[in-house]
Amino acid sequence: MRGQIYPYRNGFMVRFGRGISKWFKTREQAERMLTGLRFAVDQGTFDPRDYAADRPLSFENLAEAYLEHKEQIIKPKSYANLENYLARAMKAWGGANIKAIGYAEIEDFLFSQNVSDKTKANIRSCLHDFWTWLRKRRIITLAQFPEFPEVKYELGYRNIIEIDTQQAIIAEVKRITRDVNPKIWLGIRWLSIYIALRPGELIGIQEKHINRDGVIIVPHTKDGKPKTIFLLDDDIELLNAMPRGLPDLFFFRHPAGISGCKAGQKFGNRYLYKYWMKACNNLGIQGVDMYGGTRHSTASALSSVLSPDEIKIHGTQHSTNKAFERYFQRKARDSLKVSSAVTVLQQVYNQKDNDKGGKVLK
Repeated sequence: MRGQIYPYRNGFMVRFGRGISKWFKTREQAERMLTGLRFAVDQGTFDPRDYAADRPLSFENLAEAYLEHKEQIIKPKSYANLENYLARAMKAWGGANIKAIGYAEIEDFLFSQNVSDKTKANIRSCLHDFWTWLRKRRIITLAQFPEFPEVKYELGYRNIIEIDTQQAIIAEVKRITRDVNPKIWLGIRWLSIYIALRPGELIGIQEKHINRDGVIIVPHTKDGKPKTIFLLDDDIELLNAMPRGLPDLFFFRHPAGISGCKAGQKFGNRYLYKYWMKACNNLGIQGVDMYGGTRHSTASALSSVLSPDEIKIHGTQHSTNKAFERYFQRKARDSLKVSSAVTVLQQVYNQKDNDKGGKVLK
């Protein structure tokens, strides 16, 4: 495959193989093109896609295909973030050949973005996943996979509180919501005990996900993997004392008679947070959000009675051990061990409070 040059319409046409034809104004331009093609063949790097009229290897076209793929498998909020990150990259690289984008181009792009270091790290992660997808689809080879620059950032720390402060806040939540909806208090209580649960996952639980014997299956999670929550006896009793709803109803839903809320409607994303902050204000406690005051504070307190691995694997469920995933009973026992340790810590505070004759919260 050596190609040829011939006069064509007041210029010169390069024809190379069956798929490449390109017109040039001068013979010199045409010879340069043909020489480059022959060199690529000799070096073993010739790729007809580099010269195709529809530009199948352009960054823009591939990014659009990647977004179409992702839209089908990730949540809308996550998709919106990816779309934003890749729109920035498409503005920078447009129709550039994907194989021409390397470490230098990626580094220059990332550090030209006027965003926080955390967002830069997210953009880097998005681009790395995009290139991984291209490799898996064999659009590029492993040798064509670029190196990626490191983006350092520090996570912001949430304020955490002692268990006695946490329990005082939860007690105040119970007091101010008793006549509104007891599930407000129950939801915040569960976030403080079952630290595998995130607030968004909690309010997404439906009646059909709850076994009244004390097992909750959370199908929709941040990492896409279902979680199993094993309730303590006290919570099983609380649960069974409540009326059962139809399977597709959300467990954390509004009852009738709440102003501005439709009966049966799921709690909003900030509904529990609103009552947590109201309770904090009533007690004069500032600077502690619900996530930090429940999940993070409990995990911190657990470090005094459990090992980091026990907290991580059986408590937060951030990582799971495949060896005991097969043994449901053992998993239940280990998870309950963490939840039981939480209640022991909380009971120490509550006992101290009772010994003082109780605390009146206004």
